[in-house]
Amino acid sequence: MTNPLEWPTDLPRLVWNSSMLRDAGMSRRAIDSAVRSGALQRVRRGSYVPAGSRPDLVESASLGGRLDCVSLLEAVGVFVRRRSGLHVQQESHASRRPAAPKGVRYHWRRSTAPRESAVTDLVEALVQAVRCQTPRDAVATLDSAWHLGHVDERDIADIFVRLPHRFSVLRGLLDRRSESGIESLVRLVLRSIGCHVELQVRIKGVGRVDFLVDGWLIVECDSQQFHGDWQTVKRDRRRDLAAVERGFVPIRLLAEDVLFHHDEVRHSLERLVRRGPLLPGL
Repeated sequence: MTNPLEWPTDLPRLVWNSSMLRDAGMSRRAIDSAVRSGALQRVRRGSYVPAGSRPDLVESASLGGRLDCVSLLEAVGVFVRRRSGLHVQQESHASRRPAAPKGVRYHWRRSTAPRESAVTDLVEALVQAVRCQTPRDAVATLDSAWHLGHVDERDIADIFVRLPHRFSVLRGLLDRRSESGIESLVRLVLRSIGCHVELQVRIKGVGRVDFLVDGWLIVECDSQQFHGDWQTVKRDRRRDLAAVERGFVPIRLLAEDVLFHHDEVRHSLERLVRRGPLLPGL
């Protein structure tokens, strides 16, 4: 996992204008030279970002706005289930902004970010992302940002103060212990079908599991990112065997199924929970 305190190197926080660069000691000739050599990238007339900046940030800056919402959150490693184009914050009073190109969504609102900022404040981005996603996906995004340390409990409270009251029901669904967006989505499914769900449970002889459901069902969430090598596969199979020996029923859900076959996953879990444990007395 990336250190949550590390800001991506390809995501500059500021768009430099000519005055800022001259104040830093660069002449107009030096600025032009830096652009020609590739050290600086001109995004608009008199506006620059460092070379190697993310293409989506470059595009948002070229439109006179700031990287925002799910676009910014994805850039800093927060789980976003579905990207719906480029999300750009534009000041509500801004003028002379080009019409949003195809695939770009403008969010017209004021921001607390400095005028020269290339990105919005993360709390602002999360507020906007809750509005732009389904409730289930919004919970997974908030869980992810909280778990990674991008926000704390006070920030979470602030987010719900800024949102309309109808979103307040989501607050009770959050759980920062979920280590991935997939885990958040699975947790919501299990809760919705009436299960008692324990997260990140340590079982003697098995190790830590993603979920222990109703005291007998172990649910693990697998993705290629963390379960793609043979050594990991062997370790997981041995853990499953150890769980069965101790009377548990382990199952593994694939991330792609959770993301793209949600109804099928839900129905499978419902049938499994309704059938109950395989061994009497559990």
